[in-house]
Amino acid sequence: MQTIGIVGASGYSGEVLLEILSRHPKVKRLVVASKSHAGKRVDKILPRLSGQLGELAFVPADPEALAKEEVKVWFLALPHGVAARYALKLVEAGRIVIDLSADFRLYSAKTYSAYYGQEHPAADLLPKVPYVLPEVTAPGWETSNLIACPGCYPTSILLPLLPLLKNGLIAGDGIVINSLSGISGAGKKEDLYYSFCERSDSVVAYGLGKHRHLSEIEEQLAMAARKSVAVQFTPHLVPMMRGIASTMVIPQKVSTEAVYSCWNKVYAKKPGIGILPTGTQPDTRNVLHRNRVDMSAYADQRTGNLIITSAIDNLMKGASGQAVQIMNLRLGWPEFSGLS
Repeated sequence: MQTIGIVGASGYSGEVLLEILSRHPKVKRLVVASKSHAGKRVDKILPRLSGQLGELAFVPADPEALAKEEVKVWFLALPHGVAARYALKLVEAGRIVIDLSADFRLYSAKTYSAYYGQEHPAADLLPKVPYVLPEVTAPGWETSNLIACPGCYPTSILLPLLPLLKNGLIAGDGIVINSLSGISGAGKKEDLYYSFCERSDSVVAYGLGKHRHLSEIEEQLAMAARKSVAVQFTPHLVPMMRGIASTMVIPQKVSTEAVYSCWNKVYAKKPGIGILPTGTQPDTRNVLHRNRVDMSAYADQRTGNLIITSAIDNLMKGASGQAVQIMNLRLGWPEFSGLS
C-alpha cells in the first residue's frame, strides 16, 4: 500500500486519475495539489467524485513543499513547460514521477523547441527519460524514477504501427493519418471555442502539417523503422466529450494475414490491446472508460493500400489509464490493478 500524489488534479486527466486511484486496491492515501483550488475540498470542485474521496482537500502546488510529502509516486497532469519544473524537484527528492505532459516525450531538445516554441528547461535529461508504451517498450525502464507517458493521438497510432515497422512489414513511407478527437482532448479551459455549444454540429481539422503530437509520432516511428520517417498527420475536433478514432493509410501492399500474425504475436495476452477482425472497424463507444486500444486492418485490393483503424478513450488509454498502468508495472503490482 502506497501514498500517491497528483499535481494538476482538477483538469480532465487529473479528474480521471483521481477516479481510478480512489478505488485502486494498492493506494492507501492520496495527496492532490492545485494552484487555484488549494485548501478546498476536492469533491466541491469535482462533484462527480462525491462520496469517493471523503474530506480530501487540495494542497498548494508548491514544488519544494510537495517534495517533502511522503509520496511514493507523483503524477503530473500539467501543461508542457510547467511539468518539468515539478519533475526535477520531485525526482531530486527520490520520488517516482510519471509525467502526462509533453515535457519528456521527446529525446531531442531541438525537436521540442521546434514544436513547442520554447527551450526545454532540462534538455540534458531528455535522452535519459524512458517513453513508455507498456505493451511495446523494451524492458529496462522499470527502474527509472522519471517516466514519460505518451500522448493520446500517438497512442492510437503507435500501438498499431510500431510492430509492423519493427518487423519490416511496412516501410514507413507515405503514410497518411487522420484522427478525430473528442473535446476533452483540448483540456479544461475557459475558451468559448471549446464550449460544447460552439463545437456541436461541427467537425474541423486543425494543426495541419505541424501538430505538436506529430513530433512524438515521427520520432517513435523512426526509431522503430531505423530511419527517418515523415507522415501526413491531420487531427480533427469532433462534437463528443471523449474518444479518439484514427485511420492510417499505408500505400503498400501487405496481406492482412501478415498484419494479424504480427499483431497476435506481439500482443498475445496483452489486456490493453483489442484486435478486431478485418472488416470490423473500431468504435470509440466500445472503448469509453476502458484502458484499451481497439484496432483492425483492411487491405484495399482496388488501391493497393493497407488501411488500419483504431479507437481509444483519450482520457484512459490516451492519458490517465495508461499512466496508472505504467505505475503498476513500475511498482511491481498487477498491470491492470485498479483499471478493470
